[in-house]
Amino acid sequence: MSFENAPVTKALMVSLAVTSIVTGIFDVKYFFHLQLVPHISKHHQYWRLLVHHLACSSSIDLLLTELLLYNAAIHIERAFGSLKYASFLAIALVLNTIATFIALIVTALVPTVGPAVNRLPSGPIALVFSIIYQYYRLVPQAFEFKIFGATFSDKIWAYATAAQLAVSSGPPTLLLASCGIVTGYIYRSDILQLKGWRVPQKVVRFAERWIKPLLGEERAGRRLNRVFPDSRTRTSRIQDLLARDEVPTTARRASTAGTPPAPAAAAGAADTRTEPPPRSPAANTRGVVRQWVSELAGAARPNASGPGTVRVPSEAEIETLTAMFPDVARDVVLGVLQRSASIEAAAETLLSSARS
Repeated sequence: MSFENAPVTKALMVSLAVTSIVTGIFDVKYFFHLQLVPHISKHHQYWRLLVHHLACSSSIDLLLTELLLYNAAIHIERAFGSLKYASFLAIALVLNTIATFIALIVTALVPTVGPAVNRLPSGPIALVFSIIYQYYRLVPQAFEFKIFGATFSDKIWAYATAAQLAVSSGPPTLLLASCGIVTGYIYRSDILQLKGWRVPQKVVRFAERWIKPLLGEERAGRRLNRVFPDSRTRTSRIQDLLARDEVPTTARRASTAGTPPAPAAAAGAADTRTEPPPRSPAANTRGVVRQWVSELAGAARPNASGPGTVRVPSEAEIETLTAMFPDVARDVVLGVLQRSASIEAAAETLLSSARS
């Protein structure tokens, strides 16, 4: 999976990684956690409600957040579209800020729960769980599998990562995860009529002009094309088939027309014609049997060159030409092969007849 058609998610992941690393290098993470007492109630540091979303408190939280954004947020952005998805993130950020502040005040009223969740770790945990709720409602499962009789879907890996992030810091992260799921439900059900709001066009044009070029290209990964046919011509495919399906034989090939034979070979042939060696009846029988076996194996006859001779083609040659010329009848292919010196010559004959 790539970042194709998901520039907002890519910008969110890059900016979150940069801010988390920079705050860790300069050792300023203590400015980003959210604490009701004394930072908000006594010192009135309300700016912490916004900045605690910008950086993760630990490398484990950063890793889990990036995994969830890559595996879930990309699907949501492609389903929503980049404009609607950016609008959803802005609305969810505001709702999560309000919900977190209200949750801190409510839990502070309970003596047994308030001290446990008084300090919330930094990071967009609530925002991530708002995205996870949309992932749960929108993205269908691709397949199912069983482990020890229990059935799971392919989405179980995203849910397992989200569960690990929810319990990474105990009750505080559970509170943030609950706030994120509630805000995700509010946006999905459209109780507050917020689904129709969109980011202003000035912000969109600014992001497309100045921010999007910094993210690089978003093309999909290169897919192998080994299963697709290549763009070769018909003649080259026929030549490849002939070269691949050539039947090896030790029989004597017919001499090419117009090429004079070598002197030694001509003299030997003349001697053979004028004074043939005497053969016994047993030798003649063995020669006939050998010739018959060679014809069955698909080899050419010794005297295959000359008018009126018929070559016995092999079944492989017949199947090769039938596959190359499916519109030609089998008996026509067989006749052309019998009258041709080789399968190459038969293919040329059929090609020339197809052109005419």
